[in-house]
Amino acid sequence: MASLFPGYFLEDFVDMLCNQKLHQSWELLFHHSVVIVCFGIAVLLHQYVGFALVALLVEINSIFLHLRQILLMANLVHTTCYRLNSIINLGTYMVFRIATLTWMARWLFLNRGNVPPATYAVGTVGMAIMTPMNIILLYRLLRSDFFKSSRDVQQEKEQ
Repeated sequence: MASLFPGYFLEDFVDMLCNQKLHQSWELLFHHSVVIVCFGIAVLLHQYVGFALVALLVEINSIFLHLRQILLMANLVHTTCYRLNSIINLGTYMVFRIATLTWMARWLFLNRGNVPPATYAVGTVGMAIMTPMNIILLYRLLRSDFFKSSRDVQQEKEQ
């Protein structure tokens, strides 16, 4: 399982490079780069594969993030389906992204003496990149789906 995901992220990385503008996809390209390096190390060294598999729990939430994008593209924002997905998306985000990343950062910190320095450095840098990226994405989701500004509400009324 851990061997498949670097390939998936690599394919998705190349697809985004070929089919999207860089200013639209730089965050995901950066994310994919970090994932490819971290998973690649686990697979190539045959170490920390369990840790890498725990990281895949984050991808459970991706189902609902992708469904959200599909609903947005289909202009189904004001539907029960979108609202239900927003709630499930938030729940899975907290459980499978925030809680998983918190556990991973804690495990890495508690096991720092048992992890070789180079691997620890890569893991720490990876967590230092992924955690803020996910917190920013959570903020954007909350702002967009749950805490619309008065300007956004006014624009929706005008449409």
